[in-house]
Amino acid sequence: MSLEDIQKDVDKWTAQFAMQYWPPLEMMARLSEENGEVARELNHMYGSKKKKSGEDTKGLSGELVDVLFTVCCIANSHKISLQAEWESMMQK
Repeated sequence: MSLEDIQKDVDKWTAQFAMQYWPPLEMMARLSEENGEVARELNHMYGSKKKKSGEDTKGLSGELVDVLFTVCCIANSHKISLQAEWESMMQK
């Protein structure tokens, strides 16, 4: 699956809502929150802070997917092709 396919999936899923994408600052807040959850998972895995018994989390993979989803929302709302940008970056 390509980044283009992922962006299309996100666009299709978010189309069900009256306001398809959050306002820009809400998306930035969401991305910050999701990045914090990635940091928390990594801290549980490698840092001194371990998970509490019964603590319900998605794990690192789930948190990374949440970051990707949010990045796709930001890109889609700004008509940015992550696939094209990725290919351009990789050629540098």
